Amino acid sequence: MSKAREIVENLDRLGRLTRAVQFSDCLNPAQWEALRYLSQANRYSRTPGALAEFLGATKGTVSQTLSALEEKGLLARIRSESDRRCIDLVLTEAGQALVRRDPLRDLERAVARLDEAALASMNAMLDGLLRDIRSCNESRDFGVCSRCERLVPLDAGAQQAPGYRCGLTGESVGDSDTRKLCANFSCGDQGATG
Repeated sequence: MSKAREIVENLDRLGRLTRAVQFSDCLNPAQWEALRYLSQANRYSRTPGALAEFLGATKGTVSQTLSALEEKGLLARIRSESDRRCIDLVLTEAGQALVRRDPLRDLERAVARLDEAALASMNAMLDGLLRDIRSCNESRDFGVCSRCERLVPLDAGAQQAPGYRCGLTGESVGDSDTRKLCANFSCGDQGATG
């Protein structure tokens, strides 16, 4: 067996194991993935369509997942203030509390035991794999706003805290949103993905 095939099989096995542990707190893996995404997404990205793209799922499947989360009191659908035709997905306090008990925390703790060099190397390799697979599948690139080539720092005067503007939408971006996932992300030549 080639090393590449061995790695793919290990990734597949790891994926199956991580899906198995996500049958917890009366949720299934798809519901956990939705909660996890929404807890990390910025205001541009908390929509049913962006969630469907991120998960690589159909809108119908995502709609069922969202309905289940809403019935469990973990999620609310709110009409967008900026565009009344759109729906924003917002985690309730119960949803936020549940995300803090994410069953993937055990995997995170195991990975965190690696030294910094190994973490950086693994992260770069996985970023590259994700980029290649997204490119082959013509999938949208999601990433952390602070690493986006479209994020424009504003010249902060002496009276004002530094801020940012989204080069795509022209809207101001708060500091907390710069640390979240964005559906409008573009890495250009940076090669960094989220």
